[in-house]
Amino acid sequence: MSPQPAPAAAPGAHAADSPGAASRGAGRRPLGERLFEPVDIASIAVFRVGLGLILFWEVWRFFDAAWIQLYYVDPVFHFKYFGFEWVRPWPGDGMYVHFAVTGAAALGVATGCCYRLSSWVLCLGYAYWFLLDEARYLNHLYLVVLLTFLMALIPAHRARSLDARRKPSLRADTLPAWCLFVLRAQLALVYVYAGVAKLNPDWLAGEPMRRWLGERTDYSLIGSWFATELAVWCFSYGGILLDLLIVPALLWRPTRGFAVGGMLVFHVMNSLLFDIGIFPVTMIAATLLFLPPDWPRRALLLFAPLPDRPRVLGAPMGGRSLVLGCLCAYLAIQVLLPLRHFAYPGSVHWTEEGHRFAWHMKLREKRAEARFWAEDPETADIWEIDASEFLDPRQLDLVGRWPDMSLQFAHFLADDVESQGHGRMEIHVEARASLNGRPWQLLLDVERDLAAEERVLWPPADWILPLTEPLPARGSEATRDVRAAEHRGER
Repeated sequence: MSPQPAPAAAPGAHAADSPGAASRGAGRRPLGERLFEPVDIASIAVFRVGLGLILFWEVWRFFDAAWIQLYYVDPVFHFKYFGFEWVRPWPGDGMYVHFAVTGAAALGVATGCCYRLSSWVLCLGYAYWFLLDEARYLNHLYLVVLLTFLMALIPAHRARSLDARRKPSLRADTLPAWCLFVLRAQLALVYVYAGVAKLNPDWLAGEPMRRWLGERTDYSLIGSWFATELAVWCFSYGGILLDLLIVPALLWRPTRGFAVGGMLVFHVMNSLLFDIGIFPVTMIAATLLFLPPDWPRRALLLFAPLPDRPRVLGAPMGGRSLVLGCLCAYLAIQVLLPLRHFAYPGSVHWTEEGHRFAWHMKLREKRAEARFWAEDPETADIWEIDASEFLDPRQLDLVGRWPDMSLQFAHFLADDVESQGHGRMEIHVEARASLNGRPWQLLLDVERDLAAEERVLWPPADWILPLTEPLPARGSEATRDVRAAEHRGER
């Protein structure tokens, strides 16, 4: 709908600290009404530019580091998400074309050029890339898919865009408050669930943070501090408090400055200590969405002051029910999906059932190795299979950690052996793992033929063995033995 002049009764949306603040004088209205009040478009426009540039940079990194060839062209086998087994890499040079088109779409989003087309191409391009291989799962890539989906629905190109410059009638100074609300809600869920996930016995005991900091004592200035227990408790419990409190601290004016500073320190530190790609810079850019929506007009010279009668993007009354219904459905999925691991027995960090899509970020250190062998059920002949012939180094590292990946690979091996003229073979896996420094133990039932097990989401897999090894006491002989074995490259 074309932007229309705001009615005289519409109070200054540019001064709103949160969606709906424009109606303070009219009293508290139902949330369903406040979600359609106008808020300044400036902060979303700035986020659009930042997100587009960050994602273009990510595509550039894949070309520059030759990761497209390494991750998607060379591997013989790709692990699949449940229900998306049909997703396959493009043949020939198709993967290079795909990344190039995705990069161009990211620039289109940043500049606001053909925004509707660019935003959907960017969303679908990243979603396809995300679904190609389960072994490449990253929380930040999943977050990118969600954010690009939301941005494709939001008319963020109606200010500071080539589209608005080319077609002035498209321009608007405000957007409906739901556009900002849904972005904030999505980011808030990431932080809250990341904080809740840290409320587990290992994290509260300082693991694996103690191990991670102990491996980084060679950092200049602060490296020696990493070896202290004070650093372990500061990072472990500070992470919980930051995740759980950062959103209200950003929204509350008295604590907002401290919260922004804390987020900058937190994400810069994460970027320096851990290899987590574009996640820190993406979250820094997203943090700005929690500031008053008119902050770019006050802090940047790119936006003129909001006029007394801003151009408002209207919404037909008949469409409000649809928008509210879609918002409720989307947020319900985002709230419920991370909780599904509670339906499975045992530690999610051990069984991995329900681990993905739950914002469990940098919570554990799990080391594993797996041996695969085929057994002829008629002759009892056995031979070991070299998994490195089919898997790249990252896949090889993960296949023993994730029972679902071991199952997928077992099915692949059974089909491969049968294609060579053999009868149907049993595939057995000896997978051993160590979680957060525990002594190594079997993860999977070595007697089970995984090629005969069906891949299902429910019921829980009974061929995954429960975690029985306790977390060693700090400084114990068991801890030292495990670390010495890891240093020697042994179990």
